[in-house]
Amino acid sequence: MNIKIIHNPKEAIGIAIIIDVFRAFTVEPVIINNGVKKLIVIGEKQIAYDLKKENNEYILIGERDGVKLPGFDYGNSPSQIEKVDFTNKVVVHTTSCGTQGIVNSINAEEIITGSLVNISAIVKYINNSNYNDISIVSMARPGEEPSQEDQLCAEYIKAKLENKPIDEFNDRILNLKNTSGTKFFDNTLQKIFPKEDFYLCTDVDKYNFILKAEKDADGYLNMRKIIIQ
Repeated sequence: MNIKIIHNPKEAIGIAIIIDVFRAFTVEPVIINNGVKKLIVIGEKQIAYDLKKENNEYILIGERDGVKLPGFDYGNSPSQIEKVDFTNKVVVHTTSCGTQGIVNSINAEEIITGSLVNISAIVKYINNSNYNDISIVSMARPGEEPSQEDQLCAEYIKAKLENKPIDEFNDRILNLKNTSGTKFFDNTLQKIFPKEDFYLCTDVDKYNFILKAEKDADGYLNMRKIIIQ
């Protein structure tokens, strides 16, 4: 396999794993696990508002710069939706980073999400695929470095795919408290970045499924759950 860690989703080929640990692709497994009928991933927030106008029963989840978007039902926080029953509901999800990677992976043959909560399922899925090109996308804005948690997750996936030692990653995950995860422990930011989110986002292998993006009849990207045995 040709495994590359890249930062621009438009450069992804083969199978693209779009990484967003804090918090989009920790949130989406929670939504799926809580019984959602359909999970639509959107890049532009206006599309989400338009869908809500057309379908008032749709639930909007998302943020910009971490803050819940005006008029949305929930922000991008796993702890805030952990106990919400989404059975038979349609959820529309848009974020600053993760969902942008999904919609912009225009050259990839297949797109799945990447996070710590289902990292072993991701690796098993890729190992069982027939792709020669594996594009692990640790998103970064132009001129900026990728977030520490996403780069860590990307390197973790790559190491597991290459059967390399992974012991170092346990300590690196714990150390996120002192680096990119400090916002979750700031008492002034608890409404936006609850402390509980940090622990949910770093709960390695909580889920035994992956999420794959697939276009529906209307051209929207939906996330499909695939259980990995």
